[in-house]
Amino acid sequence: MKKPIRVLELRSVYGTGGGPDKTIVASGQRADENISLTLCYLKNAHDPLFPIGNLARSLGLDYVEIEERHSLDPRIWSTLKQLVQSRRIDIVHGHEYKTDLLAFFLARATGTIPFATAHGWTGHSWRERRLYYPADKRLLARFPRVAAVSSEIKQELVIHGARAERIDVVLNGIDPGRFRRQPAQQPEARMRWQIGPDEIAIGSVGRLEPQKRFDLLIQAFHELADRFPAARLLIAGEGSLKDQLQAQIDTIGRRDRIVLTGQVDVTPFHHALDLFVQSSEYEGTPNVVLEAMALETAIVATDVGGTSELARHDLEALIVPPGSVPRLRDAMLAVLSQPASARDRVHAARRRVETDLSFDHRMQRINGLYENLVGSTAASTARQR
Repeated sequence: MKKPIRVLELRSVYGTGGGPDKTIVASGQRADENISLTLCYLKNAHDPLFPIGNLARSLGLDYVEIEERHSLDPRIWSTLKQLVQSRRIDIVHGHEYKTDLLAFFLARATGTIPFATAHGWTGHSWRERRLYYPADKRLLARFPRVAAVSSEIKQELVIHGARAERIDVVLNGIDPGRFRRQPAQQPEARMRWQIGPDEIAIGSVGRLEPQKRFDLLIQAFHELADRFPAARLLIAGEGSLKDQLQAQIDTIGRRDRIVLTGQVDVTPFHHALDLFVQSSEYEGTPNVVLEAMALETAIVATDVGGTSELARHDLEALIVPPGSVPRLRDAMLAVLSQPASARDRVHAARRRVETDLSFDHRMQRINGLYENLVGSTAASTARQR
């Protein structure tokens, strides 16, 4: 029996994490006799919200946590090198600009193979957008292989010097068995968020940050609210814009019909919803859309990142241009006014996550890339001898 390929999934995140972290943890749960995964997170010592360590340990994953005093703590380097060498890691798999850079330098220092998933560059600080993200795109052009979570991200990397044949588009996936709507759970879920049996629940999930454009969603809902007096809007998440969004809700006089719920458990939340809306200005490939597809909630979403590669317009969702309140409002009105068409898209979305967008399908693609990398490296070494 050949030895498994040993992969270190390396990630740095502050706070509660996001879609990439769901993917990483789910990857660790997929046992494969040919791939041995170790999950390693760099945790800021001053982060009070970081939940991933407890989650990974509760799931029995091979998980290592390295604490850093600040984002540029040099002490982590020797700890990482020792981890890679003691575990005899073959591939270091980065997931954002910081761990991409660490994967690259670990390859130079230890002989491992650098690999990365490009989830997108969705931060909004000046330093990220002007310094870190451009540098990351140029760095990834030097990797032997990169998985891009959308065609748009692949094209961005090619623009920055990557060879197209080294960039593989691997869409995010979801476990259709774990994310499944259970009709018997709907009454309790709707009661939890005080949704009456005759009311219409519109929802969204995401960090309350500028890129999500929840301000546009609130305005779009405001403009359709009088036509659908039974409709309510629930926005789930936390973030820096919470007070600003609440002030917007108060100003338009919709406090009784628009609620910022805070963090939620996604599955029961969808059991309360009739329509899910993504209003983002930019994304990678959003897991929230995959979750809505799997949990059979009708979808309106903006055409950003890989969204329209997951849920195709008028097949699994209604897709609209970003930044437009009228287009967002009209698509929501179309879903609410044409329930039969919405149901057809919901059923098509569920079929898609059971096939092309299943997490098992994604893992087969990623594991194939791991095997290709190790095989190519071994062949290259043999030729040099």
